[in-house]
Amino acid sequence: MSWNSLTYFGDSMLLLPTGVIIALFMAWKVTGRLTPWAWLFTFGITGLIVSISKFIFLAWGMGSATYNFTGFSGHTTMSATVWPVLLWLLTGGYRRCIHRTMVTIGFLLPVLIGISRVVLNAHSPSEVIAGLILGISASSLFLFANRHQKVQAFTLPQLAILLILPIILLSTGKKATTQNMIEKLAEQATGHPAWTRARLLAELH
Repeated sequence: MSWNSLTYFGDSMLLLPTGVIIALFMAWKVTGRLTPWAWLFTFGITGLIVSISKFIFLAWGMGSATYNFTGFSGHTTMSATVWPVLLWLLTGGYRRCIHRTMVTIGFLLPVLIGISRVVLNAHSPSEVIAGLILGISASSLFLFANRHQKVQAFTLPQLAILLILPIILLSTGKKATTQNMIEKLAEQATGHPAWTRARLLAELH
């Protein structure tokens, strides 16, 4: 698998609809009535934090030239939020060893996605590390709070229904335009061109 293919597993075009699908299936498969709402809150607040960090940099240049930091890596943060929870949901009805292994894979996949962001020069190491900390904290808190909830096992047709949209999105590879949207909002808010990484790093010289 190429770095470009791997990095798409953290793209908003894939993860935003997947996050909503997770909530719908939680309402069906998880015993806790508040679990879907807790997930939507976790998912939403994490995405909001990422967006705010990007916005304040693009609008006012609030970042760190020393650490080459312009905001949380969205791919890394949201993949670390979504994948552990998705695999927890999918395997909750299986044996404990399988369940724990899949959740562990859910935590490891975002690390690889974060590495892909650095390799592709989309983010700095500091932005990826910050994204991992934020995303893993969000998913871990959600999983800890819902550790006593029972999850019903999925049948193959049910798995197909849950995964069909993510698989279609993976096959198309179409990328989200959230970064461009935030950039335009920042320019409208300030009336000036958005800040860039090059401009931030120029402060070191």
